[in-house]
Amino acid sequence: MSRELTDLEMLSELEPVAEANLNRHLSVATEWHPHDYVPWERGRNFAQMGGDDWDPEQSQLSEVAKAAMITNLLTEDNLPSYHRQAAQYFGLDGAWGTWVGRWTAEENRHGIVIRDYLVVTRGVDPVALERARMEHMTAGFNPTDEEESVHKTDFLLSVAYTTLQELATRVSHRNTGKVCDDPVADRMLQRVAADENLHMIFYRNMCSAALDLVPDQALEAIAAVIENFRMPGQGMPNFRRNGVLMAKHGIYDPRQHLEEVVTPNLRKWRIFDRSDFSAKGEQRREQLAAYVEDLKRQVIKFEEQRDRMLAREAKKREARAG
Repeated sequence: MSRELTDLEMLSELEPVAEANLNRHLSVATEWHPHDYVPWERGRNFAQMGGDDWDPEQSQLSEVAKAAMITNLLTEDNLPSYHRQAAQYFGLDGAWGTWVGRWTAEENRHGIVIRDYLVVTRGVDPVALERARMEHMTAGFNPTDEEESVHKTDFLLSVAYTTLQELATRVSHRNTGKVCDDPVADRMLQRVAADENLHMIFYRNMCSAALDLVPDQALEAIAAVIENFRMPGQGMPNFRRNGVLMAKHGIYDPRQHLEEVVTPNLRKWRIFDRSDFSAKGEQRREQLAAYVEDLKRQVIKFEEQRDRMLAREAKKREARAG
């Protein structure tokens, strides 16, 4: 029989697991420094310092790479919002508090290194980038009223969401590096993605422990997150346009979301193999299974539409060239 626990009870019960996973993380995390990943020799002064201001022709990034870089960076920039929520849901005491601080410090490096790269290489308009940062950080990132009404347990919802979000961000960073056509950018984003993967493992392990402790409650959180998942960048300037470009060109699309984010976590948690759910939990699992099947159909539909769109664009290019 599944036990119903409050957030405080779960935090207390799971703190030994959090401490073990914190220690595991510290033992495998690699120390690195943002300045080692930025090609400083490509930099020069802007007009305020006697140089030249940014011009679109200075960028060596494609429109797709620009969109992905900006989206990824602005997502990292909103770290104060994520820290606030982590501190609210996990607390700042004991192993949980140490993890919140360490995770925040590591995440902060990502925004530092990506921004330094973009400014030094003049990959994007630095003025537009700063204005977008100001707008996005001012708005912050918070659960919607609908999300909060779907699931009442902030702790479990946060752990489940961050597991998927960290893995999704890892996929996005790695694929962004590939489209930049710059080995320096690719190396930098591989380094960032490696951090995201370690963060994901911490949260995924905490979800596993929560499933053992409160199977039905944890399943409800996981299902609610998967069925209502949204990237943290929603709400940033041009998010929809940039997101479409990224999906269209395989940086983060529905198939990657299903096969590289949702499915591996469900398999790791043994969601469809467990025998410790109550009758209510079994029913919720069936609903989740139906949603995943629908997601598979959505993937096929999206890819068919994308293929037609890319074919039309290719014909237009051929016509212009001819």
